[in-house]
Amino acid sequence: MKKLLTRVSDFFTYKVGPVMDKVKHALTHNFILRYTNSHVVVFSFIKIKTTNKRREAVTGLTFILIWIVGYLIFSLYPVFYSLYLSLFKVKLDGQDLSLLYLGFENFKAAFISDAIFPELLLEYVMEMVINVPVVIVFALLIAMLINTDVKGKGVWRTIFFLPVIISSGPIISELINQGATTLPSIENYGVIVLVLENIGDFIANPVQNLLETILLVLWFSGIQILILLAGLQKIDKSIYEASMIDGAGPWESFWKITLPSIMPLISVSVVYTVVSMSVFSLNEVIIWIQEKMFAVSTDAVTNGFGYGAALAWIYFLTMVLLIGVFIGLLNIKRRSRR
Repeated sequence: MKKLLTRVSDFFTYKVGPVMDKVKHALTHNFILRYTNSHVVVFSFIKIKTTNKRREAVTGLTFILIWIVGYLIFSLYPVFYSLYLSLFKVKLDGQDLSLLYLGFENFKAAFISDAIFPELLLEYVMEMVINVPVVIVFALLIAMLINTDVKGKGVWRTIFFLPVIISSGPIISELINQGATTLPSIENYGVIVLVLENIGDFIANPVQNLLETILLVLWFSGIQILILLAGLQKIDKSIYEASMIDGAGPWESFWKITLPSIMPLISVSVVYTVVSMSVFSLNEVIIWIQEKMFAVSTDAVTNGFGYGAALAWIYFLTMVLLIGVFIGLLNIKRRSRR
C-alpha cells in the first residue's frame, strides 16, 4: 500500500505537475492575458494594477463563480422572463404560449378586479410587522441563554434547530390540522377572544393568527439562533469585565455592548426571517398566486400565467419594501446610539 501511494505521488509530481504548470503559464502569459509582479495586462495595452484587496476579491469571486454562472442561467433568466410575461395575457396554445400584450393591466387588475389578493397582501404585511420582531427577540433570548455557561450547549442548539429540518409543507400542514402549533392555554383562557374584543380588526386579525400559530412562528427561529449565537461568541469577554469594573450592570452591558456588537447579525437575521416566512409553502398569498397561475385560462384578466406573474412581482416588491423598512429602522437605531 505504501509503495502504491508513493507511485501515485511521484506520478502527480513528475508527470501531472509539469503539464499543469505549462497550462497555467499558457493561460496567464498569452497575447490576451498576461501577469506581471504588479499588473495584469489585457491585450497588451490595458493595465490593471494588482493589490492585495483586488487579489482577495478575485479569490472570493473564483470560489463563487460556479454559483454565479448557475444563478445567471437557471434563476436570473426565469425571473426576468416572468416580468416579461406579466405584461401579457398568456394562454397555452398546444405546446406554445399565446401572448396578448396588456401592458400594466395585470398589475391594475390585482388591486381593482381581484377582491381577495389585496386583502391577503395586507394581512401578509401586518403578519410580518408582528411576527418578525417576535422571531428575532425569541432567537436573541435563546442565543443568549445558550451562550451562558450551561451544560450540553450542542444538544440545545440541535433541539432548537430541529424544526428547521422537519418544517416541510406536508409535516407542518398536518401539525396545524392537529392543533400542534398553538398553546392550549391561549385558547382555554380566552386570550384570543380578549384580543379580538379590545383591538380593531385591522390589528386583531394578525395578532389572532400569531397567537393561533405561535409555536409555528417560533419554529422559524432556528437559523437566527445560530447566527446570533455565533455573534455573541465573538464578543471579547474582557469588554464585559471592564464594564463591570466601571460599575455597569447586566442591563447596561446588554444595551451598550451586546446589542451594538451583534446589530449587523440582527440585520442579517431580519432579512432571512422575512424571506423564509414569505416563501413558506403554506403562505396564503403564495397559495393564491399559484391558484391564479394554474387556473384554466379564460378571457378574464385575473387568471393565467401572465396574471400570476404580475401577482408574484407585486408580492416580491412588497417583500423587498418590508426588508428595506426593517433594515432602515435598525440603521436609525444604530445611528442614534452613536
